[in-house]
Amino acid sequence: MLKDRIEKFALRSEKPSRYIGGEVGSVIKDKSKVDVRFAFCFPDTYEVGMSHLGMKILYGLKNARENFWCERVFAPDNDFEKLMRENGIPLYALESLDPVKEFDFIGFTMQYELSYTNVLNMLDLAGLEVYADKRCETDPIVVAGGPCVCNPEPLAPFFDLFILGEGEEVNLELMDLYCDMKHQGKTKSEFLEAASKIEGIYVPNFYDVRYFEDGRVESVTPNRDAPMPIKKRIIRDFDKVYYPDYFVVPFTDIVHDRAVVEVLRGCIRGCRFCQAGYIYRPFRAKGVDTIAKQTKALCEQTGYEEVSLSSLSTSDHPDIENLLSKLVDYTESEKVSLSLPSLRVDNFSEEILEKINRVRKSGLTFAAEAGTQRLRDVINKNITEEEILSTCHIAFASGYSTVKLYFMMGLPTETDDDIYGIVTLVRRISDLFYEVNRGVKGKFLSISVSCATFVPKPFTPFEFEPQITEDVLLHRQKILTDSFKSKHIRLSYHNHDVSLLEATLARGDRRLSRVIYLAWKKGCTFDSWDEHFKFDKWLEAFKEAGLDPEFYACRKREYDEVMPWSHLDYFISKRFLINENIKAHQGITTPNCAQKCSGCGMKKEFGGTYCG
Repeated sequence: MLKDRIEKFALRSEKPSRYIGGEVGSVIKDKSKVDVRFAFCFPDTYEVGMSHLGMKILYGLKNARENFWCERVFAPDNDFEKLMRENGIPLYALESLDPVKEFDFIGFTMQYELSYTNVLNMLDLAGLEVYADKRCETDPIVVAGGPCVCNPEPLAPFFDLFILGEGEEVNLELMDLYCDMKHQGKTKSEFLEAASKIEGIYVPNFYDVRYFEDGRVESVTPNRDAPMPIKKRIIRDFDKVYYPDYFVVPFTDIVHDRAVVEVLRGCIRGCRFCQAGYIYRPFRAKGVDTIAKQTKALCEQTGYEEVSLSSLSTSDHPDIENLLSKLVDYTESEKVSLSLPSLRVDNFSEEILEKINRVRKSGLTFAAEAGTQRLRDVINKNITEEEILSTCHIAFASGYSTVKLYFMMGLPTETDDDIYGIVTLVRRISDLFYEVNRGVKGKFLSISVSCATFVPKPFTPFEFEPQITEDVLLHRQKILTDSFKSKHIRLSYHNHDVSLLEATLARGDRRLSRVIYLAWKKGCTFDSWDEHFKFDKWLEAFKEAGLDPEFYACRKREYDEVMPWSHLDYFISKRFLINENIKAHQGITTPNCAQKCSGCGMKKEFGGTYCG
């Protein structure tokens, strides 16, 4: 039996608990009483996937329906994949240990471009053709959602359909449609025709792409009765949307091993580099009572002793101090640690810090993004150096001695002076710490300075911008390295080759599917892991496909260019993105949505107070 083989060979793997299922909170159903089975695939390891909030939400949502069964699937690490292939073990789901090829749907959540080859590897492990047009009528429907599908074109030939936007409603609509058509004996082709009429569903095979001789996209047009453009889905009543009161509790440590409560969705800020800040619009916050109720339920059901508030900017919750007071009262009485990521420098206060200190005191993390005010204005960060120093002063005066600072390199209009600005800012923060702690023995500062490489992404004002070239990036990294010799300042950088590939796939077209396929055939998987990344193999794949990664990553795009994602509608108007790009080059900032509507296009669709 397959189950016996799984158990036998899982024990020979490095981490058997990844592969056996049976965790507390996992949902087991009688498959004879289930109409639709959904294999929810995360194209990375168990530890990474089990930390993902979206999977937890949709797992609970689908399993709340008696006739649906959603099971979890993760990419096996290399050691267990080898055992699987050698011993005829196909890709299987953790709840039933059944092969995913037997399911109705195989669904992937696409969180990061460098997981694309893992999708192909998992489909192959399942015993399926990786190209959609080579799969047969009886094979499962292969779908994908998540942030990367705001430009799914490099993956288009591998998938039957994509789910654009927020999934809580559209997933159930899609499965209900499938259930009805399955009972009617309809074909997969007929199902895809009907599914394409659901708002938020994109069937890529229903659209043809034409290219100019220079490689730019000329047009994307429907080849049958299919919507144009394809609109993303939005949850309109976020306070009442489904949220699980339990999580599957793993046997082993995972990346984020704690309860997580989503407190708001979207962002009011409008940082011009931030894709999440645009594609998750509109801004919507849950009520304080809803958040408190969900926090209590999760902690009680899972036994976790830490809860984290999830959002793009937690301190932008419109009732943040009341929220923290209510949560801290509960977490303190239950001896539960409260984690507050995504705090903003410009609305950080002694009151917020006091509440944090009652339940947890570790390091603080702030995203300054740029070292000079000029460049912070370009990217519309809307924070000043005085606000950064004021926040650090509050933290240092409260006893903090560990600070993490996030910056980016290669931002549009960046010069060497902006890099020297990082040096000046970090030194001022260091001087401030020792000024605040003058005369205090045994107090030492630890500053972590992380400098990511800017990656231009779709549906942002910087989607038109080129990525920095390797020689300029290395030059600017050297400026920082030569400037910081102190033991209490630690520097870290992103790998240029990884960032180049990310930018290429993020802004790519359907022709890149050939590159992804060739790279996978050459042994590329787990590309986001340094120890597995094989950039030389990717370059071979680009050469064989006759494509250049710099055409996609390092080329400035004109405002009138047809983007590979131009047929997808995330309700952010192109005119708005162009205007924001122009303002960036002029160094003009845009107020956040709470101060003034910037006319991004969302209000026309959504309405309401800052669209939420």
